[in-house]
Amino acid sequence: MADDHREKGVTRRTFLKGAVAGGAGAVALAGFAPGTGSAASSTPSKWDRETDVLVLGFGGAGAAAAIEAHDAGATVLVLEKQPEETHYSNTRMAGGIFHSPDPTGDRNALKEYAKAMFSGENLPWKLEGEQPEVSDGLAEAWAELAPQNVDWLKKLDPDFRTVPLGSAAFPNFPGAKESKYRTYVATYTGKADPDVPTKDAPKMQKMNGEAFFAALEGAVGKRKIPVLYRTPAARLVMNDRGEAIGAIGRTADGREIACKARRAVVIATGGYEYNKEMRRAFLEGPGVKGWAFYGTTANTGDGILMALKVGAGLMKAGKAAARVILAVPMMVDGMKIGVITDSVGRSNSIVIDNYGNRYASETLITTDPSRYFFYKEAVKFDITKLVYPRCPSWMIFDQTFMTGTTITSLGLSTAGFGYVPWTKDNMDAVQKGWILTAETLETLVEKIKAHPDNRNLMEGAALGRTVGRYNESCKAGKDDEFGRAPKSLGPIDRPPFYAFPLYAGGPNTKGGIAANAKREVLDWTLKPIPRLYTAGEISSALKFVYQAGGNLTECLVFGRIAGRNAAANKPWK
Repeated sequence: MADDHREKGVTRRTFLKGAVAGGAGAVALAGFAPGTGSAASSTPSKWDRETDVLVLGFGGAGAAAAIEAHDAGATVLVLEKQPEETHYSNTRMAGGIFHSPDPTGDRNALKEYAKAMFSGENLPWKLEGEQPEVSDGLAEAWAELAPQNVDWLKKLDPDFRTVPLGSAAFPNFPGAKESKYRTYVATYTGKADPDVPTKDAPKMQKMNGEAFFAALEGAVGKRKIPVLYRTPAARLVMNDRGEAIGAIGRTADGREIACKARRAVVIATGGYEYNKEMRRAFLEGPGVKGWAFYGTTANTGDGILMALKVGAGLMKAGKAAARVILAVPMMVDGMKIGVITDSVGRSNSIVIDNYGNRYASETLITTDPSRYFFYKEAVKFDITKLVYPRCPSWMIFDQTFMTGTTITSLGLSTAGFGYVPWTKDNMDAVQKGWILTAETLETLVEKIKAHPDNRNLMEGAALGRTVGRYNESCKAGKDDEFGRAPKSLGPIDRPPFYAFPLYAGGPNTKGGIAANAKREVLDWTLKPIPRLYTAGEISSALKFVYQAGGNLTECLVFGRIAGRNAAANKPWK
Protein backbone atom coordinates (compact mmCIF):
# COMPACT_ATOMS: atom_id res chain seq x y z
CA MET A 1 0.00 0.00 0.00
CA ALA A 2 1.29 3.42 -0.94
CA ASP A 3 2.34 5.88 1.71
CA ASP A 4 -0.25 8.33 3.00
CA HIS A 5 -0.04 11.64 1.15
CA ARG A 6 -0.81 14.60 3.43
CA GLU A 7 -0.45 18.18 2.31
CA LYS A 8 0.89 20.58 4.93
CA GLY A 9 1.38 24.30 5.30
CA VAL A 10 -2.20 25.54 4.85
CA THR A 11 -3.37 27.47 7.87
CA ARG A 12 -6.95 27.71 9.08
CA ARG A 13 -6.87 31.47 8.43
CA THR A 14 -5.61 31.04 4.86
CA PHE A 15 -8.23 28.41 4.08
CA LEU A 16 -11.14 30.39 5.47
CA LYS A 17 -10.03 33.53 3.66
CA GLY A 18 -10.04 31.62 0.39
CA ALA A 19 -13.40 29.97 1.10
CA VAL A 20 -15.13 33.25 1.88
CA ALA A 21 -13.58 35.03 -1.08
CA GLY A 22 -14.86 32.32 -3.43
CA GLY A 23 -14.10 32.84 -7.09
CA ALA A 24 -13.27 30.46 -9.88
CA GLY A 25 -10.59 28.62 -7.96
CA ALA A 26 -12.91 27.80 -5.07
CA VAL A 27 -15.51 26.14 -7.28
CA ALA A 28 -13.56 25.14 -10.35
CA LEU A 29 -15.30 21.78 -10.55
CA ALA A 30 -18.71 22.97 -9.55
CA GLY A 31 -20.72 24.31 -12.46
CA PHE A 32 -22.24 23.03 -15.65
CA ALA A 33 -20.29 25.49 -17.80
CA PRO A 34 -18.56 24.31 -20.98
CA GLY A 35 -15.00 23.21 -20.58
CA THR A 36 -15.40 21.40 -17.26
CA GLY A 37 -14.25 18.14 -18.77
CA SER A 38 -15.33 15.37 -21.11
CA ALA A 39 -17.98 12.81 -20.20
CA ALA A 40 -15.24 10.58 -18.83
CA SER A 41 -11.52 10.15 -19.19
CA SER A 42 -10.11 7.49 -21.46
CA THR A 43 -7.90 4.88 -19.84
CA PRO A 44 -4.59 6.56 -18.96
CA SER A 45 -1.43 5.19 -20.48
CA LYS A 46 0.04 5.28 -16.98
CA TRP A 47 -1.62 5.12 -13.58
CA ASP A 48 -0.09 7.26 -10.84
CA ARG A 49 -1.84 5.41 -7.99
CA GLU A 50 -3.49 1.99 -7.85
CA THR A 51 -5.92 0.53 -5.35
CA ASP A 52 -8.84 -1.91 -5.18
CA VAL A 53 -11.48 0.58 -4.04
CA LEU A 54 -11.20 4.30 -4.69
CA VAL A 55 -13.33 6.48 -2.38
CA LEU A 56 -14.06 10.06 -3.41
CA GLY A 57 -14.69 12.24 -0.35
CA PHE A 58 -13.67 11.84 3.29
CA GLY A 59 -16.79 12.70 5.23
CA GLY A 60 -18.82 10.26 7.29
CA ALA A 61 -20.02 8.22 4.31
CA GLY A 62 -16.61 8.07 2.65
CA ALA A 63 -14.95 7.05 5.90
CA ALA A 64 -17.50 4.29 6.56
CA ALA A 65 -17.11 3.00 3.00
CA ALA A 66 -13.31 3.01 3.29
CA ILE A 67 -13.39 1.13 6.60
CA GLU A 68 -15.82 -1.52 5.37
CA ALA A 69 -13.98 -2.04 2.06
CA HIS A 70 -10.68 -2.41 3.92
CA ASP A 71 -12.15 -4.89 6.40
CA ALA A 72 -13.52 -6.90 3.46
CA GLY A 73 -9.95 -7.42 2.28
CA ALA A 74 -9.60 -4.65 -0.29
CA THR A 75 -6.93 -1.99 -0.52
CA VAL A 76 -8.44 1.49 -0.33
CA LEU A 77 -7.43 5.00 -1.38
CA VAL A 78 -9.37 8.15 -0.49
CA LEU A 79 -9.31 11.43 -2.42
CA GLU A 80 -10.34 14.45 -0.33
CA LYS A 81 -10.88 17.98 -1.58
CA GLN A 82 -10.06 19.91 1.59
CA PRO A 83 -6.68 20.43 3.29
CA GLU A 84 -6.06 18.20 6.27
CA GLU A 85 -5.57 21.17 8.60
CA THR A 86 -9.02 22.56 7.80
CA HIS A 87 -10.83 19.39 6.87
CA TYR A 88 -14.34 20.31 8.00
CA SER A 89 -16.96 18.07 6.45
CA ASN A 90 -20.69 18.32 7.14
CA THR A 91 -20.27 15.24 9.33
CA ARG A 92 -17.72 16.98 11.52
CA MET A 93 -19.67 20.25 11.65
CA ALA A 94 -22.96 18.56 12.56
CA GLY A 95 -24.64 18.13 15.92
CA GLY A 96 -23.64 14.48 16.19
CA ILE A 97 -27.20 13.10 16.25
CA PHE A 98 -27.69 9.65 14.73
CA HIS A 99 -30.18 6.78 14.84
CA SER A 100 -29.56 3.36 16.33
CA PRO A 101 -32.86 1.53 16.96
CA ASP A 102 -32.99 -1.00 19.76
CA PRO A 103 -31.86 -4.37 18.32
CA THR A 104 -34.71 -6.07 20.21
CA GLY A 105 -37.30 -4.11 18.25
CA ASP A 106 -39.43 -5.63 15.51
CA ARG A 107 -37.34 -5.69 12.33
CA ASN A 108 -40.33 -5.67 9.98
CA ALA A 109 -41.72 -2.69 11.88
CA LEU A 110 -38.39 -0.91 11.52
CA LYS A 111 -38.42 -1.59 7.78
CA GLU A 112 -41.91 -0.09 7.44
CA TYR A 113 -40.94 2.98 9.45
CA ALA A 114 -37.84 3.49 7.30
CA LYS A 115 -39.82 3.06 4.08
CA ALA A 116 -42.27 5.71 5.23
CA MET A 117 -39.40 8.17 5.81
CA PHE A 118 -37.62 7.31 2.59
CA SER A 119 -40.54 7.23 0.16
CA GLY A 120 -43.93 6.98 1.85
CA GLU A 121 -45.86 4.66 -0.46
CA ASN A 122 -46.85 2.60 2.60
CA LEU A 123 -48.76 5.60 3.98
CA PRO A 124 -52.46 5.32 3.03
CA TRP A 125 -52.93 9.09 2.60
CA LYS A 126 -50.04 9.51 0.15
CA LEU A 127 -50.75 9.64 -3.60
CA GLU A 128 -47.46 8.03 -4.62
CA GLY A 129 -44.05 7.21 -3.26
CA GLU A 130 -41.04 9.44 -3.71
CA GLN A 131 -38.77 6.61 -4.88
CA PRO A 132 -40.91 3.44 -4.94
CA GLU A 133 -38.55 1.60 -7.30
CA VAL A 134 -35.80 1.38 -4.67
CA SER A 135 -37.48 2.11 -1.32
CA ASP A 136 -38.10 -1.49 -0.26
CA GLY A 137 -34.45 -2.42 -0.58
CA LEU A 138 -33.32 0.77 1.12
CA ALA A 139 -35.66 0.13 4.05
CA GLU A 140 -34.51 -3.49 4.36
CA ALA A 141 -30.89 -2.35 4.50
CA TRP A 142 -31.74 0.25 7.15
CA ALA A 143 -33.57 -2.35 9.23
CA GLU A 144 -30.54 -4.63 9.08
CA LEU A 145 -27.71 -2.20 9.80
CA ALA A 146 -29.12 0.83 11.67
CA PRO A 147 -29.56 -1.14 14.95
CA GLN A 148 -25.83 -1.94 14.78
CA ASN A 149 -24.69 1.69 14.69
CA VAL A 150 -23.79 2.26 18.32
CA ASP A 151 -22.02 -1.07 18.66
CA TRP A 152 -20.19 -0.61 15.35
CA LEU A 153 -18.85 2.79 16.37
CA LYS A 154 -17.80 1.49 19.79
CA LYS A 155 -16.01 -1.37 18.08
CA LEU A 156 -14.10 1.17 16.00
CA ASP A 157 -13.25 3.22 19.08
CA PRO A 158 -13.81 1.90 22.62
CA ASP A 159 -13.82 5.49 23.94
CA PHE A 160 -16.87 6.40 21.87
CA ARG A 161 -19.91 7.28 23.98
CA THR A 162 -23.51 8.31 23.36
CA VAL A 163 -26.25 10.24 25.12
CA PRO A 164 -29.86 9.06 24.51
CA LEU A 165 -31.90 11.71 22.73
CA GLY A 166 -35.28 10.51 21.51
CA SER A 167 -37.40 8.02 19.62
CA ALA A 168 -39.49 8.00 16.45
CA ALA A 169 -40.17 11.55 15.25
CA PHE A 170 -43.23 10.36 13.28
CA PRO A 171 -45.37 8.42 15.78
CA ASN A 172 -48.20 7.94 13.26
CA PHE A 173 -45.94 6.13 10.79
CA PRO A 174 -46.24 2.34 10.58
CA GLY A 175 -43.76 0.61 12.86
CA ALA A 176 -42.96 3.71 14.92
CA LYS A 177 -43.60 2.03 18.28
CA GLU A 178 -42.82 -1.60 17.53
CA SER A 179 -39.45 -0.75 15.97
CA LYS A 180 -38.18 0.70 19.27
CA TYR A 181 -36.66 3.56 17.36
CA ARG A 182 -33.83 5.35 19.18
CA THR A 183 -31.65 8.36 18.49
CA TYR A 184 -28.43 9.40 20.23
CA VAL A 185 -25.92 12.23 20.39
CA ALA A 186 -22.29 11.25 19.86
CA THR A 187 -19.89 12.25 22.61
CA TYR A 188 -16.89 11.14 24.65
CA THR A 189 -16.64 10.89 28.42
CA GLY A 190 -15.54 14.10 30.04
CA LYS A 191 -16.99 17.61 29.99
CA ALA A 192 -16.80 19.54 26.73
CA ASP A 193 -16.83 23.29 26.36
CA PRO A 194 -19.76 24.07 24.01
CA ASP A 195 -18.32 27.47 23.11
CA VAL A 196 -14.99 26.24 21.77
CA PRO A 197 -14.44 24.26 18.54
CA THR A 198 -12.79 21.01 19.54
CA LYS A 199 -10.80 19.93 16.50
CA ASP A 200 -7.49 20.23 18.32
CA ALA A 201 -8.74 19.37 21.81
CA PRO A 202 -8.01 16.04 23.51
CA LYS A 203 -10.37 13.21 22.64
CA MET A 204 -12.04 13.37 26.04
CA GLN A 205 -13.18 16.91 25.25
CA LYS A 206 -14.93 16.06 21.98
CA MET A 207 -18.66 15.86 21.48
CA ASN A 208 -21.30 16.11 18.75
CA GLY A 209 -20.11 15.84 15.15
CA GLU A 210 -16.50 15.98 16.28
CA ALA A 211 -16.95 12.85 18.37
CA PHE A 212 -18.88 11.06 15.65
CA PHE A 213 -16.25 11.71 13.00
CA ALA A 214 -13.35 11.15 15.38
CA ALA A 215 -14.34 7.50 15.72
CA LEU A 216 -14.42 7.09 11.94
CA GLU A 217 -11.27 9.11 11.26
CA GLY A 218 -9.36 7.20 13.92
CA ALA A 219 -10.45 3.88 12.42
CA VAL A 220 -9.25 4.96 8.98
CA GLY A 221 -5.91 5.97 10.49
CA LYS A 222 -5.49 2.70 12.40
CA ARG A 223 -6.05 0.80 9.17
CA LYS A 224 -3.43 2.96 7.44
CA ILE A 225 -5.83 3.81 4.64
CA PRO A 226 -4.13 6.58 2.63
CA VAL A 227 -6.02 9.87 2.29
CA LEU A 228 -4.85 12.31 -0.37
CA TYR A 229 -5.86 15.70 1.04
CA ARG A 230 -6.19 18.75 -1.22
CA THR A 231 -6.77 16.34 -4.10
CA PRO A 232 -10.37 16.46 -5.33
CA ALA A 233 -11.54 14.08 -8.01
CA ALA A 234 -12.02 15.93 -11.29
CA ARG A 235 -13.62 13.22 -13.42
CA LEU A 236 -14.26 9.51 -13.55
CA VAL A 237 -12.40 7.04 -15.74
CA MET A 238 -14.62 4.56 -17.59
CA ASN A 239 -13.59 1.65 -19.79
CA ASP A 240 -15.16 0.62 -23.09
CA ARG A 241 -17.57 -1.67 -21.22
CA GLY A 242 -19.01 1.27 -19.31
CA GLU A 243 -17.38 0.32 -16.01
CA ALA A 244 -15.90 2.81 -13.54
CA ILE A 245 -12.23 1.90 -13.29
CA GLY A 246 -10.79 4.96 -11.58
CA ALA A 247 -10.74 8.72 -11.38
CA ILE A 248 -8.52 11.64 -12.22
CA GLY A 249 -7.59 13.72 -9.18
CA ARG A 250 -6.23 17.23 -9.22
CA THR A 251 -3.57 18.30 -6.74
CA ALA A 252 -3.27 21.72 -5.10
CA ASP A 253 -0.66 22.80 -7.66
CA GLY A 254 -2.89 21.83 -10.58
CA ARG A 255 -1.30 18.50 -11.48
CA GLU A 256 -3.56 15.65 -12.52
CA ILE A 257 -3.04 12.20 -11.03
CA ALA A 258 -4.62 9.08 -12.48
CA CYS A 259 -5.96 6.78 -9.76
CA LYS A 260 -6.78 3.22 -10.80
CA ALA A 261 -9.58 1.35 -9.01
CA ARG A 262 -9.20 -2.36 -9.68
CA ARG A 263 -12.59 -3.19 -8.15
CA ALA A 264 -14.79 -0.09 -7.87
CA VAL A 265 -15.21 3.63 -7.19
CA VAL A 266 -17.37 5.07 -4.38
CA ILE A 267 -18.66 8.66 -4.74
CA ALA A 268 -19.22 10.31 -1.34
CA THR A 269 -18.39 13.94 -2.07
CA GLY A 270 -21.41 15.58 -0.43
CA GLY A 271 -24.18 17.75 -1.79
CA TYR A 272 -24.40 20.92 -3.86
CA GLU A 273 -24.94 23.54 -1.16
CA TYR A 274 -22.37 25.89 -2.71
CA ASN A 275 -22.96 25.22 -6.39
CA LYS A 276 -24.79 28.20 -7.87
CA GLU A 277 -25.91 26.46 -11.06
CA MET A 278 -27.25 23.40 -9.27
CA ARG A 279 -29.08 25.53 -6.73
CA ARG A 280 -30.79 27.41 -9.53
CA ALA A 281 -31.64 24.17 -11.32
CA PHE A 282 -32.91 22.17 -8.35
CA LEU A 283 -34.01 24.27 -5.37
CA GLU A 284 -37.47 25.78 -5.06
CA GLY A 285 -37.86 29.55 -5.17
CA PRO A 286 -34.91 31.90 -5.61
CA GLY A 287 -32.22 29.24 -5.45
CA VAL A 288 -29.22 31.54 -5.01
CA LYS A 289 -30.38 34.68 -3.20
CA GLY A 290 -33.22 33.00 -1.32
CA TRP A 291 -31.22 30.13 0.20
CA ALA A 292 -28.27 29.62 2.54
CA PHE A 293 -26.53 26.67 4.18
CA TYR A 294 -24.55 26.32 7.38
CA GLY A 295 -22.39 23.32 6.54
CA THR A 296 -19.05 23.15 4.80
CA THR A 297 -18.43 25.49 1.86
CA ALA A 298 -16.52 22.64 0.16
CA ASN A 299 -19.74 20.96 -0.97
CA THR A 300 -20.06 22.15 -4.56
CA GLY A 301 -21.75 19.20 -6.23
CA ASP A 302 -18.56 17.80 -7.75
CA GLY A 303 -19.63 14.16 -7.47
CA ILE A 304 -23.06 14.84 -8.96
CA LEU A 305 -21.48 16.50 -11.97
CA MET A 306 -19.00 13.66 -12.45
CA ALA A 307 -21.76 11.06 -12.21
CA LEU A 308 -24.03 12.89 -14.66
CA LYS A 309 -21.24 12.96 -17.21
CA VAL A 310 -21.04 9.16 -17.21
CA GLY A 311 -24.81 8.66 -17.53
CA ALA A 312 -26.06 8.63 -13.93
CA GLY A 313 -29.65 9.55 -13.23
CA LEU A 314 -30.99 11.79 -10.48
CA MET A 315 -33.64 11.24 -7.81
CA LYS A 316 -35.53 14.11 -6.18
CA ALA A 317 -32.63 16.46 -6.76
CA GLY A 318 -34.37 19.40 -5.09
CA LYS A 319 -34.69 17.81 -1.66
CA ALA A 320 -32.96 19.50 1.28
CA ALA A 321 -32.89 19.32 5.07
CA ALA A 322 -33.88 22.93 5.58
CA ARG A 323 -35.97 25.50 7.43
CA VAL A 324 -35.32 29.26 7.66
CA ILE A 325 -31.95 30.43 8.95
CA LEU A 326 -29.88 33.56 9.31
CA ALA A 327 -27.41 34.20 6.49
CA VAL A 328 -24.62 36.75 6.68
CA PRO A 329 -23.18 38.78 3.77
CA MET A 330 -19.96 36.78 3.66
CA MET A 331 -19.95 35.44 0.14
CA VAL A 332 -18.76 32.21 -1.45
CA ASP A 333 -18.98 32.61 -5.22
CA GLY A 334 -21.93 34.98 -4.78
CA MET A 335 -23.74 32.87 -2.16
CA LYS A 336 -24.26 33.89 1.47
CA ILE A 337 -22.93 31.72 4.29
CA GLY A 338 -25.66 30.46 6.59
CA VAL A 339 -25.63 30.36 10.39
CA ILE A 340 -27.43 27.72 12.45
CA THR A 341 -30.32 29.56 14.12
CA ASP A 342 -31.93 27.35 16.75
CA SER A 343 -32.84 30.51 18.67
CA VAL A 344 -35.74 31.08 16.27
CA GLY A 345 -39.03 30.49 18.07
CA ARG A 346 -37.85 31.44 21.54
CA SER A 347 -39.63 33.95 23.74
CA ASN A 348 -39.68 37.65 22.87
CA SER A 349 -39.40 37.04 19.13
CA ILE A 350 -41.50 36.40 16.04
CA VAL A 351 -40.94 35.55 12.37
CA ILE A 352 -42.67 37.59 9.68
CA ASP A 353 -42.76 37.80 5.89
CA ASN A 354 -41.42 40.70 3.83
CA TYR A 355 -44.60 42.69 4.43
CA GLY A 356 -44.67 42.38 8.23
CA ASN A 357 -47.08 39.47 8.76
CA ARG A 358 -46.62 36.27 10.72
CA TYR A 359 -47.41 33.19 8.65
CA ALA A 360 -46.74 30.14 10.88
CA SER A 361 -46.02 29.02 14.41
CA GLU A 362 -42.40 29.92 15.04
CA THR A 363 -41.86 26.76 17.09
CA LEU A 364 -42.39 24.68 13.94
CA ILE A 365 -39.21 26.22 12.53
CA THR A 366 -36.90 24.64 15.09
CA THR A 367 -38.90 21.62 16.32
CA ASP A 368 -38.00 18.15 15.08
CA PRO A 369 -39.19 16.97 12.61
CA SER A 370 -40.89 20.03 11.06
CA ARG A 371 -37.65 22.02 11.11
CA TYR A 372 -36.25 19.86 8.32
CA PHE A 373 -38.91 20.72 5.75
CA PHE A 374 -40.20 24.07 6.96
CA TYR A 375 -38.42 25.58 3.95
CA LYS A 376 -41.50 24.66 1.92
CA GLU A 377 -43.35 27.38 3.83
CA ALA A 378 -40.55 29.84 3.16
CA VAL A 379 -40.53 29.37 -0.62
CA LYS A 380 -44.27 29.56 -1.23
CA PHE A 381 -45.16 31.63 -4.29
CA ASP A 382 -47.89 34.29 -4.22
CA ILE A 383 -49.76 33.57 -7.48
CA THR A 384 -51.51 36.94 -7.49
CA LYS A 385 -48.60 39.26 -6.66
CA LEU A 386 -46.11 36.98 -8.44
CA VAL A 387 -43.58 37.25 -5.64
CA TYR A 388 -42.04 35.02 -2.99
CA PRO A 389 -43.26 37.01 0.03
CA ARG A 390 -41.22 34.98 2.52
CA CYS A 391 -37.86 35.15 0.70
CA PRO A 392 -36.43 36.29 2.98
CA SER A 393 -38.47 36.14 6.14
CA TRP A 394 -37.51 38.34 9.11
CA MET A 395 -36.96 37.63 12.76
CA ILE A 396 -38.10 40.46 15.03
CA PHE A 397 -37.08 40.54 18.69
CA ASP A 398 -36.42 42.87 21.62
CA GLN A 399 -33.73 43.57 24.16
CA THR A 400 -34.93 40.82 26.51
CA PHE A 401 -34.23 38.27 23.80
CA MET A 402 -30.96 39.94 22.81
CA THR A 403 -29.44 39.83 26.28
CA GLY A 404 -30.67 36.35 27.11
CA THR A 405 -29.75 34.37 24.01
CA THR A 406 -26.75 33.68 21.82
CA ILE A 407 -28.37 33.62 18.41
CA THR A 408 -26.17 30.88 16.96
CA SER A 409 -24.26 27.94 18.39
CA LEU A 410 -20.63 28.72 19.14
CA GLY A 411 -19.59 25.07 19.34
CA LEU A 412 -20.56 23.70 15.94
CA SER A 413 -21.56 24.68 12.41
CA THR A 414 -20.16 27.78 10.68
CA ALA A 415 -19.66 29.87 13.82
CA GLY A 416 -18.11 26.97 15.69
CA PHE A 417 -15.56 26.25 12.96
CA GLY A 418 -14.46 29.78 12.19
CA TYR A 419 -16.31 30.42 8.96
CA VAL A 420 -18.41 33.17 10.56
CA PRO A 421 -17.22 35.34 13.48
CA TRP A 422 -19.75 35.57 16.30
CA THR A 423 -19.66 36.72 19.91
CA LYS A 424 -21.66 35.32 22.80
CA ASP A 425 -23.52 38.62 23.29
CA ASN A 426 -24.30 38.90 19.53
CA MET A 427 -22.89 42.42 19.48
CA ASP A 428 -20.28 41.70 16.84
CA ALA A 429 -23.13 40.95 14.42
CA VAL A 430 -24.88 44.19 15.40
CA GLN A 431 -21.73 46.23 14.81
CA LYS A 432 -21.26 44.61 11.38
CA GLY A 433 -24.85 45.46 10.45
CA TRP A 434 -25.91 41.83 10.17
CA ILE A 435 -28.48 42.45 12.89
CA LEU A 436 -30.52 45.64 12.43
CA THR A 437 -31.44 47.63 15.52
CA ALA A 438 -33.62 50.65 16.36
CA GLU A 439 -35.21 52.27 19.40
CA THR A 440 -38.70 52.01 17.89
CA LEU A 441 -40.48 49.55 15.64
CA GLU A 442 -41.21 52.38 13.21
CA THR A 443 -37.52 53.11 12.76
CA LEU A 444 -36.77 49.38 12.51
CA VAL A 445 -39.25 49.14 9.63
CA GLU A 446 -37.33 51.78 7.71
CA LYS A 447 -34.07 49.90 8.20
CA ILE A 448 -35.65 46.67 6.98
CA LYS A 449 -37.06 48.43 3.93
CA ALA A 450 -33.58 49.73 3.14
CA HIS A 451 -32.14 46.21 3.21
CA PRO A 452 -31.59 45.15 -0.43
CA ASP A 453 -33.33 41.79 0.02
CA ASN A 454 -36.55 43.35 1.35
CA ARG A 455 -37.05 45.37 -1.87
CA ASN A 456 -38.88 48.11 0.06
CA LEU A 457 -41.79 45.75 0.80
CA MET A 458 -42.04 46.06 4.58
CA GLU A 459 -45.24 47.80 5.75
CA GLY A 460 -45.00 49.64 9.06
CA ALA A 461 -48.71 49.37 9.82
CA ALA A 462 -48.67 45.62 9.20
CA LEU A 463 -45.70 45.05 11.50
CA GLY A 464 -47.29 47.21 14.21
CA ARG A 465 -50.51 45.17 14.04
CA THR A 466 -48.57 41.90 14.03
CA VAL A 467 -46.53 42.76 17.11
CA GLY A 468 -49.62 44.06 18.87
CA ARG A 469 -51.60 40.86 18.24
CA TYR A 470 -48.65 38.73 19.27
CA ASN A 471 -48.19 40.66 22.54
CA GLU A 472 -51.88 40.20 23.30
CA SER A 473 -51.44 36.46 22.78
CA CYS A 474 -48.58 36.53 25.25
CA LYS A 475 -50.83 38.17 27.85
CA ALA A 476 -53.51 35.55 27.23
CA GLY A 477 -50.97 32.72 27.30
CA LYS A 478 -52.37 31.33 24.04
CA ASP A 479 -51.61 31.90 20.37
CA ASP A 480 -55.02 31.56 18.72
CA GLU A 481 -53.62 32.65 15.37
CA PHE A 482 -51.01 29.94 14.77
CA GLY A 483 -50.94 27.71 17.84
CA ARG A 484 -47.41 28.52 18.94
CA ALA A 485 -46.22 26.61 22.01
CA PRO A 486 -47.39 28.55 25.10
CA LYS A 487 -44.04 28.22 26.87
CA SER A 488 -42.43 30.18 24.03
CA LEU A 489 -44.78 33.16 24.31
CA GLY A 490 -42.92 36.22 25.56
CA PRO A 491 -43.79 39.79 24.48
CA ILE A 492 -41.76 42.04 22.20
CA ASP A 493 -41.95 45.20 24.28
CA ARG A 494 -38.50 46.14 25.56
CA PRO A 495 -36.48 48.49 23.33
CA PRO A 496 -34.24 48.58 21.48
CA PHE A 497 -35.74 46.28 18.85
CA TYR A 498 -33.84 44.07 16.44
CA ALA A 499 -34.29 42.27 13.12
CA PHE A 500 -32.37 40.05 10.74
CA PRO A 501 -33.30 38.23 7.51
CA LEU A 502 -34.06 34.52 7.44
CA TYR A 503 -33.52 32.45 4.30
CA ALA A 504 -34.57 28.96 3.33
CA GLY A 505 -31.71 26.68 4.26
CA GLY A 506 -30.08 24.38 6.72
CA PRO A 507 -27.23 21.90 6.95
CA ASN A 508 -27.38 20.28 3.53
CA THR A 509 -29.09 19.19 0.36
CA LYS A 510 -30.39 15.61 0.12
CA GLY A 511 -31.26 15.10 -3.53
CA GLY A 512 -28.81 13.88 -6.10
CA ILE A 513 -27.43 10.73 -7.64
CA ALA A 514 -29.90 7.88 -8.20
CA ALA A 515 -28.87 4.75 -6.30
CA ASN A 516 -30.34 1.47 -5.10
CA ALA A 517 -30.02 -0.44 -1.84
CA LYS A 518 -26.68 -1.90 -2.93
CA ARG A 519 -25.61 1.72 -3.36
CA GLU A 520 -24.95 1.14 -7.03
CA VAL A 521 -25.22 4.34 -9.05
CA LEU A 522 -28.18 4.05 -11.44
CA ASP A 523 -28.68 5.52 -14.89
CA TRP A 524 -31.94 7.16 -15.99
CA THR A 525 -33.47 3.72 -16.72
CA LEU A 526 -32.52 2.58 -13.19
CA LYS A 527 -29.86 0.24 -14.55
CA PRO A 528 -26.68 0.07 -12.42
CA ILE A 529 -23.50 1.63 -13.78
CA PRO A 530 -20.93 -1.14 -13.21
CA ARG A 531 -18.34 -0.66 -10.47
CA LEU A 532 -19.74 2.73 -9.42
CA TYR A 533 -21.23 3.24 -5.94
CA THR A 534 -22.36 6.16 -3.81
CA ALA A 535 -23.32 7.08 -0.24
CA GLY A 536 -24.08 10.10 1.92
CA GLU A 537 -26.10 13.24 1.29
CA ILE A 538 -25.13 13.18 -2.40
CA SER A 539 -27.54 10.23 -2.78
CA SER A 540 -29.61 10.45 0.40
CA ALA A 541 -32.23 7.79 1.03
CA LEU A 542 -34.37 10.28 2.99
CA LYS A 543 -36.42 11.59 0.08
CA PHE A 544 -39.85 12.05 1.75
CA VAL A 545 -39.32 13.28 5.30
CA TYR A 546 -36.34 13.71 7.56
CA GLN A 547 -35.75 12.97 11.23
CA ALA A 548 -32.87 14.63 13.08
CA GLY A 549 -29.71 12.58 12.66
CA GLY A 550 -30.83 10.87 9.46
CA ASN A 551 -27.86 12.00 7.40
CA LEU A 552 -25.25 10.76 9.88
CA THR A 553 -27.15 7.50 10.13
CA GLU A 554 -27.08 6.91 6.40
CA CYS A 555 -23.37 7.72 6.36
CA LEU A 556 -22.93 4.58 8.44
CA VAL A 557 -25.62 2.34 6.95
CA PHE A 558 -25.14 3.10 3.28
CA GLY A 559 -21.46 3.98 3.53
CA ARG A 560 -20.81 0.51 4.92
CA ILE A 561 -22.92 -1.11 2.22
CA ALA A 562 -21.18 0.86 -0.54
CA GLY A 563 -17.76 -0.12 0.76
CA ARG A 564 -18.69 -3.75 1.22
CA ASN A 565 -20.20 -4.12 -2.25
CA ALA A 566 -17.42 -2.17 -3.93
CA ALA A 567 -14.87 -4.54 -2.41
CA ALA A 568 -16.86 -7.59 -3.58
CA ASN A 569 -16.17 -6.87 -7.27
CA LYS A 570 -13.56 -8.99 -9.00
CA PRO A 571 -10.58 -6.96 -10.19
CA TRP A 572 -10.89 -5.97 -13.82
CA LYS A 573 -8.25 -6.88 -16.36
